[in-house]
Amino acid sequence: MSTPGHSPLAPAPEQHPLAGQQLVVVGGGMTGHRFAARLRAADPDGDWTLTVIGEEPQRPYDRVHLSDWFDHRREDLLSLDTGVWDDPRITLVTGDKAESLDRSAHTVTCASGTVHEYDRLVLATGSWAWAPRAEGKDLPGSFSYRTVADVESLAAWVAERGETLGREVRGVVVGGGVLGLEAAAALQGLGAHSTVVEFADRLMAVQLDDGGGEMLRLLIQDKGIDVRTGVGATAFRPAEDGAMGTAELTDGSELPADIVVFSTGIRPRDRIGREAGLVIGERGGVVVGESCQTSDPDIWAIGECASFDGVCAGLIAPGNDMADVVVDRFLGGARTHSRAEDGTKLKGVGVDAAAFGDVNAMTPDALEVSFVDPVHRQYRKLVLSDDATILLGGVFVGDISLYSQLRPLTGRALGADPSAVIAPEGGGDALAGAELPDDAVVCSCNNIAAGAVRHAVNEQGCHTVGAIKECTTAGTVCGSCVPTLTKILNQELAKSGIEVSRALCEHFDHSRAELYKLVEEGGQETFTEVVAAHGTGAGRGCAVCRPTVASILSSLGALAGKRHNPVGRQLGSLQDTNDHVMANIQKDGTYSVIPAMPAGEVTPEKLLVFAQVAKDYGLYVKVNGAQRIGMFGARLEQLPEIWERLVAAGFQSGHAYGKSLRMVKSCLGTNWCRFGVGDSTAMAARLEARYRGLRSPHKLKIGVSGCARECAEAQAKDVGVIATHRGWNLYVGGNGGAQPAHAQLLVEDLDDETLQRCIDRFLILYIRQADKLQRTARWVEEYPGGIAELRRVVVEDSLGIGEELEAAMQRHADSYVDEWAEAVNDPERRAKFVSFINAPDLHDKSLRYVIEREQIRPARPEDDPADTFPTPLAAKEHALAGAAHLSQEDQ
Repeated sequence: MSTPGHSPLAPAPEQHPLAGQQLVVVGGGMTGHRFAARLRAADPDGDWTLTVIGEEPQRPYDRVHLSDWFDHRREDLLSLDTGVWDDPRITLVTGDKAESLDRSAHTVTCASGTVHEYDRLVLATGSWAWAPRAEGKDLPGSFSYRTVADVESLAAWVAERGETLGREVRGVVVGGGVLGLEAAAALQGLGAHSTVVEFADRLMAVQLDDGGGEMLRLLIQDKGIDVRTGVGATAFRPAEDGAMGTAELTDGSELPADIVVFSTGIRPRDRIGREAGLVIGERGGVVVGESCQTSDPDIWAIGECASFDGVCAGLIAPGNDMADVVVDRFLGGARTHSRAEDGTKLKGVGVDAAAFGDVNAMTPDALEVSFVDPVHRQYRKLVLSDDATILLGGVFVGDISLYSQLRPLTGRALGADPSAVIAPEGGGDALAGAELPDDAVVCSCNNIAAGAVRHAVNEQGCHTVGAIKECTTAGTVCGSCVPTLTKILNQELAKSGIEVSRALCEHFDHSRAELYKLVEEGGQETFTEVVAAHGTGAGRGCAVCRPTVASILSSLGALAGKRHNPVGRQLGSLQDTNDHVMANIQKDGTYSVIPAMPAGEVTPEKLLVFAQVAKDYGLYVKVNGAQRIGMFGARLEQLPEIWERLVAAGFQSGHAYGKSLRMVKSCLGTNWCRFGVGDSTAMAARLEARYRGLRSPHKLKIGVSGCARECAEAQAKDVGVIATHRGWNLYVGGNGGAQPAHAQLLVEDLDDETLQRCIDRFLILYIRQADKLQRTARWVEEYPGGIAELRRVVVEDSLGIGEELEAAMQRHADSYVDEWAEAVNDPERRAKFVSFINAPDLHDKSLRYVIEREQIRPARPEDDPADTFPTPLAAKEHALAGAAHLSQEDQ
């Protein structure tokens, strides 16, 4: 079914146009990946083969978010959907550059000597980073900012140069555009001082007007980055050791430069097409028409290497549209490519700036309406037609909350007083009731119109932003359109009279957040009381509401200064098995024991006790990803005995079983690491002591890294903390798992106390407002107003609830007691840890174990029964006896 406002890929006709054909894409970037993904989705059963040839060693990755690499130092986290390469029809070649094209033979020859035959060829070779001619620009310490290899080399150079020089590395970024500012922020994050040199009279000169550029300059300087506009770099001189040392500027001045990053523009990579005789544009690029076909009828070009109407686009949105056009044409369709007004949004710098349309009011008789707040560093401008009705463009610096709503209206009636829209109190209210036309493009990256979003909501049952993303792909690239997606979703649901139920279950009509508030205000302390006050039914509940209510009661009890132990009389029968017995149940019905090791620290004396316990019970031992050591294979009745010995040695529960804080991961920090700039170990131990046992809607993980090298992988955690020379940077809303997400920067340059206060506020707000089993990543993504609004609430305390949130967390910290110790010291509670209530001295005889790699594992059906044993200890003893016998034979 066709969706309004968006032309779908054409279905394959009866005589399949690609039957038996060999397709080749030269270029393993985002556009090449887009082509492969769209062809696979549009023609799942087609009889064709596709080879994608990539020059870089990595699989296609998200170049739009290249700066995110510095957050985690893992190229795999930038990878685009890898499921594309699971299709047996598609072959991905990496690390092999396409060197030549033989049009008559229909072949592409790679640097390795491999020859690929094609029936149809798509060029998606992208662009290369251009640098101006200047003496010394190739000295060691000179970099581009374009690929994963670039950022890896840049990070390594800053670290090595800093160690060699014994001081702060001084960097110069030549070019003050979007990528240049990202590069400057990256240098700063690596601990280097950076200066941006821009030949134009303002930053982001192509995208911003004078006022916006000046405000951006102030904001960038507020971040500690120096800015020099109106000057260029003419030459570079080496330091004494021959590496980059000094930059000479056009005004005669000099800048110390231990590292120089060039971000002065791009040029299309059209060599292979040029040498093969394809028509090339005056300013470079393989010339294509609206079908993206080149001068050779069997060759198409898409993305930054293609010249359309004399222009090679440097944004992802046109490249995506071109890929879609070619797929549609290959399948018999007639879709055409056209260029729309694209917007630009600055990211990865910690400063908000965005613009779209005619920012400099070049349209005849255009009107400009602007708002400037120099105190709060905000600049907003709208450009309109001479009658102030048609929106032609906009500039937003310091506060870009209106950008996603207004950009789709480019060339259309604004529908509101422009002064009211950009006034400090006006923007949101002035546009509150406005609806985008169906053909207004909401997501420019994927060319998704408002009509397609409405269709997804009304016809395909997409009643969450996540469902809209999955169904339409809107919001899956840069994410700037998510606020608009949310607005359309809410409007459509309201118009249809559809109220999406957020009820917990049949027993509670309230969402988890609503029920949390009701119980907090009502003071109920048992499940029965909660059902009587706020629910329906006989009071027994179900598998959904019982653990949810237990979690709420546990959280509220601790936050009120009381102690609701999840294995106590009130809550024990409500919780899942793991919480109830304070251990994770394993596949064979036994349990794990994972004690806390704050910051990954553990003394030799404690390790000796741990090892002896594991040996005495014959348990499997493994180091997990949370910087802890776990024992596996303990039977239910053995848990109190094991806990007792661990508690006596000073261990506490690690809460590896609960929807609570799992761990605070840390690197070595300044104690041992020569690169550390902050004591991450001490901070991690402090945070774990404060938040241990904190019950929440889902499990929580925190990471603390002592420098930008990010060894603790803090930005893959719900709360991530990274040390810099100026303090702590705080990230929130990251997680691994089935739906991995990068944490987003909340605030920078915090001292210890302010960091703790911000984390207190964030976590309590999450516990109060999140849905059942909702990770912080999804909660942050769906928070009204996004990370900017969350920053206002948590950091700026815009709601005036900061002290209240901090006090709640303090009550939790003050009331914490170790759950293992409580269970061990309570005879009544301890007596419940038996495998069979009517035979407490017996254990489950069905358990069987074998030895593998010198440790036990549960027996499998295919294992020989003669090689299995009824207890872990019996298996270990047998293995040790066999080893001793072999040793005697050797003697």
